[in-house]
Amino acid sequence: MNTNAAEVEAADAGTTDAGTTDAGTTDAGTTGAGDSSQAWLGDALPDVPLTKAQSRVVEVIARNPQLSSYADIAEIAQRADVNSSTVVRAAQHLGYRGWPDLQRELRSRYLVMISTEDTLTEHGEHRSPLHDALNHDIENLRLTLDSNTADDAEAAIAAMAAAKSITVVGIGSFAGPASVMAHLGATMGYPISLENRGGVHLASSTNTLGEGDVLVVINMWRSVRQIIVAAEAAKQAGATVIAISDMRRGRLAAVADHLLVVASEGISFFQSVTAANSLVYGLLAGMEAAHPERSRAAIRRTQQLWKDLDIYLD
Repeated sequence: MNTNAAEVEAADAGTTDAGTTDAGTTDAGTTGAGDSSQAWLGDALPDVPLTKAQSRVVEVIARNPQLSSYADIAEIAQRADVNSSTVVRAAQHLGYRGWPDLQRELRSRYLVMISTEDTLTEHGEHRSPLHDALNHDIENLRLTLDSNTADDAEAAIAAMAAAKSITVVGIGSFAGPASVMAHLGATMGYPISLENRGGVHLASSTNTLGEGDVLVVINMWRSVRQIIVAAEAAKQAGATVIAISDMRRGRLAAVADHLLVVASEGISFFQSVTAANSLVYGLLAGMEAAHPERSRAAIRRTQQLWKDLDIYLD
């Protein structure tokens, strides 16, 4: 059973704590999450009516950035004086699939709030950097799997399969998965290009996008203003925007026609792109399956060019 399913079962089976009104209506004095949240949360918690018990959960989250980003569900429940199923229901009421999905969003925002150097302190020392990194990425992959549905992925694949052109944007570390998508997409015959620079290069590569075109934006950790402005302009011109991000809400999520959420925390001062790469591989497999004959013909031509250009030793 995956974590999300287990949480839902716990929420269905559990009872509310004595004195809480989680299953009932909101009290007159209860406000939505927007009034309780602090600046670090941004728009992570929407302004929706909350019960007394849910309001206590939100208060714990808002007042304790580090705790809510890393504590397990039992500690959040204890701090809020509710049970774990109430925390699950609160997360779902706020628009998330469960506590892990909400906590992934909170952690993404917390890591933006602290300095790059402070992330080293946050992550602490490693007994084995290699094994710790691998184990952490296993968790990132699990969170990413739980954060996206098959329908989410299929909708993004269908948009790219039907596109006149695809432009993939990613800079810095996140140019890695962007480069993988553009390279392998072109190998299978898609009209796809990579933009891994900013400024005038970004403007030139996106200024012609419009109806029938797709812009794929890969942006995690700190939101890059130039990329988001370019995405907003492309959307306004009629292009379809696909966002791969570690935040479910925010300016990039708001402009996206299709949003795919990945976990990106690393074990050092840098973010991990492992989950983003795996998600890109899944999209590419779907793109190949959408046009199998064209893809295989393009792959054969590419392999022949490798041979003609004498690229490889064997």
